[in-house]
Amino acid sequence: MTSTIDDRYTALHPRSAELHEEAETFFPGGVTHDVRYFPPFGPYIDRAAGARKWDADGNEIIDYVMGHGALLLGHAHPSLVQAVQRQVERGTHYGASHDLEIRWARAVQALFPSAERVRFTASGTEATMMAVRLARAATGRTGLLKLRHHFHGWNDSVTAGGARMSAGLLSTAGLPPEWQATVTTVDQNDTDAIAAALDTGTIAAAICEPGGYHFGGGPLDPSVLELMRERTRATGTILIFDEVVTGFRASSGGFQERLGITPDLTTLAKVLAGGLPGGAVVGRADLIDQIAIREGDERNTGRVSHPGTFNANPLSAAAGVATLAEVATGEPVRIANERARRLAGDLNAAIRRAEVPGAVYGDASMLHIVLGRDVPPPIDDFTWNWDGAAPQATVPTTPAAVVWPFRRSLLNRGVDLIGMGALVSCVHTDTDIDATVDAFEGALADLRAAQIL
Repeated sequence: MTSTIDDRYTALHPRSAELHEEAETFFPGGVTHDVRYFPPFGPYIDRAAGARKWDADGNEIIDYVMGHGALLLGHAHPSLVQAVQRQVERGTHYGASHDLEIRWARAVQALFPSAERVRFTASGTEATMMAVRLARAATGRTGLLKLRHHFHGWNDSVTAGGARMSAGLLSTAGLPPEWQATVTTVDQNDTDAIAAALDTGTIAAAICEPGGYHFGGGPLDPSVLELMRERTRATGTILIFDEVVTGFRASSGGFQERLGITPDLTTLAKVLAGGLPGGAVVGRADLIDQIAIREGDERNTGRVSHPGTFNANPLSAAAGVATLAEVATGEPVRIANERARRLAGDLNAAIRRAEVPGAVYGDASMLHIVLGRDVPPPIDDFTWNWDGAAPQATVPTTPAAVVWPFRRSLLNRGVDLIGMGALVSCVHTDTDIDATVDAFEGALADLRAAQIL
């Protein structure tokens, strides 16, 4: 029985319940993003600062959603607030080029040496859409190789094959079968299937999250990336790294800098714009220059068109410049990683004390929690322990019957996760971690009392 957890949740969040009821009259399911689905209703947030946010009922919450991963610097970082306030006074949309977009691109290129060219978009989904289109135009091929459960936004090019999300698998409803047939989906560590697909010579691009699906929830063996780089070069296939989440977080220069593996194209968003809307495709000049308008070619023969009202919007550019200036120091990544490692270790200790099945593991500042399933223990209470064997295709996940009462119990105690994960910022403190561990232990006790764990 979860009545104690649910009754307390309802008692603590009456205003959020009212707002959700009203939202259901406007929005499908009452939410504006699949990941914000939270039965019976999610918390409505009123304001946020640093590592904390306050909901419409005045509850103070330690936040590990962090703007879906965008807020490496935490909420309302002073340098970002100052930059955006200054820009609002100067204008929010010029409908023209401006100096900030150049400064933003220069900051990206300094951190991602593979960024010979930069093209800004309004979101990560738009970035992956553009990257795939550039690859198809350059190769003259239509096929796309995608790794199972890897998430690249919701655009049609990359939706086939599904992706694991907190609200379930990404649906392919509404996609013509003919479109889905252009995508070959294989398990992320099936190197034979990856090589076989690439060797057909029909694949325009291979796209992946370089840390594994769901920003490392299913870790990817780095040797797979090495194979993909080798085979894509040999077959004239474009290699795309989706670093929308991991860019500026796996390291200041993403997974590609950390692993020394350079893709042809990279998609970026989230930290890129410091929490404002913004994305980018970066990479080889010859590929991205397909967007360039050539004077005298009125028919734009072979050109890849790319309009976009909010491309390199001045507000997003101002936020991006301010954020990447902080990232370039290396301190935000170092501190966030240090805090995440400590949090994972303390949570694993709490799981052992509670004598329940599960584990917490992660990469850099990105953590994943499994409860109610037997899983191999992480190495040093952090890195996934594969016991020297190749990683399996999928990692155990927490059953839905555990997820929702667990998350409601955590919110009752003032902690919010993104699904069953935590995106740690550089402003989470030791005090925040101590309070999180206390809440985690309390939630485990609640679930044991309710005979859920």
